[in-house]
Amino acid sequence: MEFLIENFGNLTWQHLVMWVIGLVLIYLAIKKEMEPTLLLPLGFGTIMVNIPLSGAITQGLEHGPLSTLFDAGISNELFPLILFIGIGAMIDFGPVLSNPKLMLFGAAAQFGIFFTFCAASMFFDLNDAAAIGIIGAADGPTAIVVAQKLDSKYLPAIMVAAYSYMALVPIIQPPFIKLLTTKKERLIRMPYRPKNVTKTTKILFPIIITLVAGMVAPSSVALVGFLMFGNLIRECGVLDSLSETAQKVLANLVTIFLGITIASQMEATKFLQWETLLILGLGMVAFIFDTAGGVIFAKVLNLFLKEKINPMIGAAGISAFPMSGRVVHKMGLKEDPQNFLLMQSIGVNVSGQIASVIAGGLILSFFM
Repeated sequence: MEFLIENFGNLTWQHLVMWVIGLVLIYLAIKKEMEPTLLLPLGFGTIMVNIPLSGAITQGLEHGPLSTLFDAGISNELFPLILFIGIGAMIDFGPVLSNPKLMLFGAAAQFGIFFTFCAASMFFDLNDAAAIGIIGAADGPTAIVVAQKLDSKYLPAIMVAAYSYMALVPIIQPPFIKLLTTKKERLIRMPYRPKNVTKTTKILFPIIITLVAGMVAPSSVALVGFLMFGNLIRECGVLDSLSETAQKVLANLVTIFLGITIASQMEATKFLQWETLLILGLGMVAFIFDTAGGVIFAKVLNLFLKEKINPMIGAAGISAFPMSGRVVHKMGLKEDPQNFLLMQSIGVNVSGQIASVIAGGLILSFFM
């Protein structure tokens, strides 16, 4: 009977800490409904891999299924790129195409990436610092692809930071948006005046974006291309069933596999290091400066515009789609129940999705 309990002797405090982390992620997924499709498998997977001598991961010559999934789907960036097809199929670029200046906010809200890279370079090698900076893209798949291609040894911490902060957008962004804006600015109304966007324009847009981004930053072709391909499926009008499958079945299935596979890298020995806490802190800095960059850019534009912009929409320029756009919309309604900012904030949020993958491609072009 001793063999039934001998594994308890292999249990360490580090394993227990990781169990707690796993339970916290499960709690956030179920109780707080924060990205449950990702955080639930991530939390449960964290517990699985931190059972001593767990058969879920490779131990010696015995291959574990989670390690095999990691090699098959993340080490070659397959899962994140497939997920981009689903995300692209979900996005309606109509609000951006009817008001192209919203694209500027998506670019401005990537400031945190480069600021965090500079800060991280004081503590880490350049490639690791670049991979850490991309947490500011607020885009989990982009963070995974960049960290993987740059061969960062902090991939687990980067993945967890990127996805955790995406889930925490409703908590992180509002206080900083309020700090950077006045009551008067938050009350600015932006009437939505939709312009007719032709089907041809919507079809050409993903093709043109892929070409332009690919010529400027060739390393971004996979990132931008898969996202735009998903959008082309949505807009072409002849693949409605595939578009619906990509938005729902494909995106949800890949997200589940992605979450539980990421957990294979959350072994206590890899995760519980001082560098992990530093990376989590730098990730928070990236999110804060992304939010600030978008808001401040809007405030600067207001110095020159006759028709003022509600600067809160600048915060939606981070790539956490559609959470950030919804946060800004809800903040607008809280200030004024008649102030509907949803279309403008979602338009900026969509712009941030494009800008984040291009930023990831630029990072790869600089450091690969």
